Amino acid sequence: MTSLLVETPAGAAAGDDASDALRRGAAQVLLSNWTGASTVPSRGLYPHQWSWDSAFIAIGLRHLSVRRAQRELETLLHAQWEDGRVPHIVFNPSVPHDAYFPSPDFWRSSSAGAAAGAPAGTETSGIVQPPVHALAAWLVHLADPEDSRRRGFLPRVYGRLAAWHDYLTGPRDLGGGGLAAMVHPWEPGMDNSPCWDAPLERVEPAASGSYRRADLDHGQPSERPTDLDYGRYVRLATDYRDGGYADAGTGHAFAVEDPCVNALLIVSEHALARIAAETGADPAPHEERAARLTEALVERLWSPEAGMFLCRDLVGGGLIPQKSVTGLIPLIVPGLPQEIVDTLVATARSTAFRLDEVPMVPSYDFTGTVFDPSRYWRGPAWFNTNWLLERGLRQYGHTRAADRLRAAMLTAAGRSGFAEYVDPVTAEARGTRDFGWTAALTLDLLMPAGQDGQAGQTGSGAPGPGAPQDATVGADA
Repeated sequence: MTSLLVETPAGAAAGDDASDALRRGAAQVLLSNWTGASTVPSRGLYPHQWSWDSAFIAIGLRHLSVRRAQRELETLLHAQWEDGRVPHIVFNPSVPHDAYFPSPDFWRSSSAGAAAGAPAGTETSGIVQPPVHALAAWLVHLADPEDSRRRGFLPRVYGRLAAWHDYLTGPRDLGGGGLAAMVHPWEPGMDNSPCWDAPLERVEPAASGSYRRADLDHGQPSERPTDLDYGRYVRLATDYRDGGYADAGTGHAFAVEDPCVNALLIVSEHALARIAAETGADPAPHEERAARLTEALVERLWSPEAGMFLCRDLVGGGLIPQKSVTGLIPLIVPGLPQEIVDTLVATARSTAFRLDEVPMVPSYDFTGTVFDPSRYWRGPAWFNTNWLLERGLRQYGHTRAADRLRAAMLTAAGRSGFAEYVDPVTAEARGTRDFGWTAALTLDLLMPAGQDGQAGQTGSGAPGPGAPQDATVGADA
C-alpha cells in the first residue's frame, strides 16, 4: 500500500501546505464517495458505479490504497456481460429508483439483456463507456507489483479485460474498418457534444411525459443537456433495449466511431499486452491488435484539413466536421506519425483550443458557433480529458506544455472544490462538486511526472513503438 503522503509536484517544496491540503482534500472526496465495494462519482447526481469513472478513480486510488483500487476495478468487471461488454452503470440496489434516471427498471438488463448474457443477479445499464480499464489495471499493478502478484490481481482481471476488448473489436466494429463504434451519445462519455448534433437530428425524441429527469434535481439546467437532447437519448436507449441490446445486424439510428474511445482502446491494448506478459500469456496478439487499431484510427478518423481526428458518422456517412477535444486525445497513442503529432499539438495551441493560454483545454472548439462555456460537453473543461492530454503531450516530448497544464489542473481542482467540470477560461466550477475522478486524477497529478513508468511511454516502463527515445524530439523549444 502506498502512503497518502506522496511527493509534492515539481516546483513545490516538500511539505508545501497547499499541496498537502490539496492531497488531503482529494483523499477525503474519495473516502466520502466510497460505498464499500466501489466509488460513486458523486453522492447526489451520480449515486451508482460508472464504468470509465471507476477506471480513472482506480488510477488515483492506487496512491491511497492499492487494494481498494483493485477492488474498484474488480467490482465493475464482476458485472460484465457474457458477450464481453462492460456496462456503463452498475446499479446499487440500496439506492431508490427515483434517485437516478434511467434507473434499473428502465434498462431491465437481466431480462432485456438475457440473450447478450447480462448477469442475472446484478442490474446494469445496457450500453458501454470508453475502455480505460486495462490501462487502469496495469497502473494499479505498477503501484505495488508485489502485492498485486501476491493477491493474483492481474490473473483475475486479464480474461475479463481481454473479453471486453474482443467485444469492442468484434460486435462493435459496425463500420467494418476495424474501429469500435458507439451506438448512444452516452457511450463515448461526452454526452451532449456538438459532434452528435447532426446524427441526433435523425432521432425522434421520446415524449417528455414518459420520463423524469432526475439530473436536474442536482444540477443547473443551464449546465446540463437540453430537454430535446435528453429526449433523444431516452429514445435511443429504449430502442436498443427493446432490440435486446443487439449490435451487429441491427439498424442503429445513431452509430459513430469516436477518436477518444479508440485511442483509449489502443493504449489499453498495449497495457493488456503488458498484463499478458506478466501473467504468462502471449502479449503478441495484443500488440498486433494495437498496431491494427492505430492504422485504422489514422486511416478512418484523421483529417489533415481539420488538423485533428474527427468522429465518423456510420449512419449518415462521412466525418463529422465539429472539433471536439476527443480529436486531440489520440496524442496518448504511441507510435503516431510525427507529422500527425506536430499537427495535433499545433491545433491544441490554435484559437480553437488555446492550450498555452487558458487554464484547461475546453471540451469543444472555442471558435465553434455553438460553444458554451457552461453546458456540459459543449465547451467546459473536464479533468479526465485534460489528464489524458497531459500524458499525450509528455509522451511526445512537449514537457513544458504538459507541466503547465498539470499545474493549472491542480490549481483548478482545488479552487473549484473538485468540480465535475469548469469554465475553460475562468476555471470557475460547473456541474457537481466533490467529483470522483477529479479528486482521483488530482492525486495522480500530485505525483512526480512519469512516476508510473507511463508518461512518455506505453505504461510498460519501456518506450512504446515510435515514441521519442530522446526527450528533445518534437519537444517544446
